[in-house]
Amino acid sequence: MLLNTPNLITFSRIILIPLIVGIYYLPDQWLSFSAKNTIACAIFIVAAVTDWLDGYLARRLNQMSAFGAFLDPVADKLIVVGALVVLLHLARVDPLVALIIVGREIAISALREWMAVLGQGKSMTVAYIGKLKTTSQLIAIPLLLYHDPLFDLVDCQFLGTILINVAAVLTVISMLYYLRKALPHVSSRG
Repeated sequence: MLLNTPNLITFSRIILIPLIVGIYYLPDQWLSFSAKNTIACAIFIVAAVTDWLDGYLARRLNQMSAFGAFLDPVADKLIVVGALVVLLHLARVDPLVALIIVGREIAISALREWMAVLGQGKSMTVAYIGKLKTTSQLIAIPLLLYHDPLFDLVDCQFLGTILINVAAVLTVISMLYYLRKALPHVSSRG
């Protein structure tokens, strides 16, 4: 079913992307830069929670669908890429780190599509290393969006930078993992 509750939640995550970007285009008279950071961070956190919620509801309500299985990872990638573009614009993330993360997402999405065409789509299911990468990203990005010290205890920029760099390393490792899984099919099917 195209418009079930989990899919509507996934659509809402896609709708949140322009809000994260757009908040920084509001005039400074409307919102301080610190307020923009806080709101962008909160929007990203809501989007991350909806990522968990749509999957939970799909299983709980028995509303899993092929469309939802397609749309969910697309929404995940779009929200991460949208946030990384903002962070690049704000000079809060290294361009090489962003390139590694975005490049991997494009390459692995194409690889999964190709493996599905070969009838080997199930061999490209999400691995534990991919979940670690995603977790690191989903913690790093809100810290980098928030940017300011948290409770005067946590340097969000410093901690976020460490975690996004960890995510970049995990990104490369997970890409190599998926490429290794696909390699036998590449050599056998040309």
